[in-house]
Amino acid sequence: MALRPGLVKRFLSTSIFTSQPSSAAIASASASASASASASASASPPSTTLFVSGLNKRTTSEKLQEAFSKFGEVVHARVVTDRASGYSKGFGFVNYATLEDAEKGMKGMDAQFLDGWVIFAEYARPRTPPGQSAYPETIKHIG
Repeated sequence: MALRPGLVKRFLSTSIFTSQPSSAAIASASASASASASASASASPPSTTLFVSGLNKRTTSEKLQEAFSKFGEVVHARVVTDRASGYSKGFGFVNYATLEDAEKGMKGMDAQFLDGWVIFAEYARPRTPPGQSAYPETIKHIG
C-alpha cells in the first residue's frame, strides 16, 4: 500500500497532550519534518503557491498572510472554509511573487507553530480534472 507524502509526518505530529512540547522535541520534530518535506517537495514541482495544512480552526487569512510574509512577498493568502458553515477546514494556500520566496516560505514555516498548532507547508499540486484520481498508482484495476 502506497502512502501519500506527508501522511506519516501529519500523523506523528498530532499530540494527545495539550501542553507545548519542549524545545528539544521541537528541534527533533523540525529536523525530521524538514527531511520529510524535502522528500515530499521533490514529488511535486516547485510552484509559487504553497499548500498549508494543520491550521488552527481560528486562524484567519490575514494571520496566515502575516506569518508567511516574513519570508517574502505574499501576493495572496487564503484559509479554505466550508461553504455551508463558514468554518475553517484547517488548510489554506499562500501565493508568493517568486519561486525563491515560496521556497523560503516553505522551509521557514514547515513544522512551525501558528496559533498554537503545528502547520505543514509544501508546494501545491496542480488540480486534477474531475473524475481523475490524484494518485493513479493507488487504484486497483480489476480484470
